[in-house]
Amino acid sequence: MHRSKTALNLLQRLDRLRTASSGSLITRQMQMVSTAQAAHSRLLWSGCSHQAPVRHFSTEKDTARVEEPTENEKKLTVEVEELRKEAAELTEKVKSLDDKYKRALAESENIRRRLTKQIDDAKLFGIQGFCKDLLEVADILGHATEAVPKDEISDKNPHLKNLFEGLSMTRQQLNSVFKRHGLETVNPMNEKFNPNLHEALFQQEVANVEPNTVVVVSKIGYKLHDRCIRPALVGVTKG
Repeated sequence: MHRSKTALNLLQRLDRLRTASSGSLITRQMQMVSTAQAAHSRLLWSGCSHQAPVRHFSTEKDTARVEEPTENEKKLTVEVEELRKEAAELTEKVKSLDDKYKRALAESENIRRRLTKQIDDAKLFGIQGFCKDLLEVADILGHATEAVPKDEISDKNPHLKNLFEGLSMTRQQLNSVFKRHGLETVNPMNEKFNPNLHEALFQQEVANVEPNTVVVVSKIGYKLHDRCIRPALVGVTKG
């Protein structure tokens, strides 16, 4: 009996201890929650204190005064507009000058090419007038050598023989000089008629010959570097 009472007392003491410990635990938890709330409030207050102050407008006049631009802003706006207009004008001028520059370059290049061609032509055909004057001399030498009877050229007639040989050598040397400077003869016998190199004097019928074929050369022609300076005088067959 005594043991049962002792055990009952022990159980009652344990209940009181549990109740006391749970109460202290709840108290501690409440203190922790209070501390956390206080810290959170302090953080919110410090954050609000660092923010810029908010200005509240009480009248429409204050609102209109803030929305209206200042004098400096107006001046800056005007200057920006002027700069934009000036930039647009300068852009147009640059485009115009660039176009003129390109046209001037193209024109100068064309002039350079024309001048280069004229210089080259002057080098090639600068002696054209001189050659034309010498053609008559070549014609006379040719007529003189052809007019000498071939049967009279012998040792029995040394003077005629020496004269013929001298004329022939002179004509040969003149033709060599002509060839060295680009002057060539045009003797189109039995060739097709070419209006760029030949001049037809007459037409005649010739059997077994194609039409427009040169059958007679009255006077040989000459060309200087593929440029005709005197057409050949010819007779052609009828078509």
